[in-house]
Amino acid sequence: MSEDASSPLQLDLRGYRCPVPVIRLEAALRRAGEGARIIALADDPVAAIDIPHFCREAGYAVKRLPDERAACVFIVGPAAPKRP
Repeated sequence: MSEDASSPLQLDLRGYRCPVPVIRLEAALRRAGEGARIIALADDPVAAIDIPHFCREAGYAVKRLPDERAACVFIVGPAAPKRP
């Protein structure tokens, strides 16, 4: 049974501390391939800063979603094309 290509992958980073959440997110994005979207959960308070910073620097779009179960929730995916 194949997974819907448009549904985001789930990445549970709870329990990891800086810089591990960003390292694991980067690895997951590389494995997932171009155009993939990932929902990342992290409970390290520093991840609220590090994950968006990494995404901006690496060219990914990132949006923070409402927190759940004491975790930051982010959806990360391809950045929108830049307009001229």
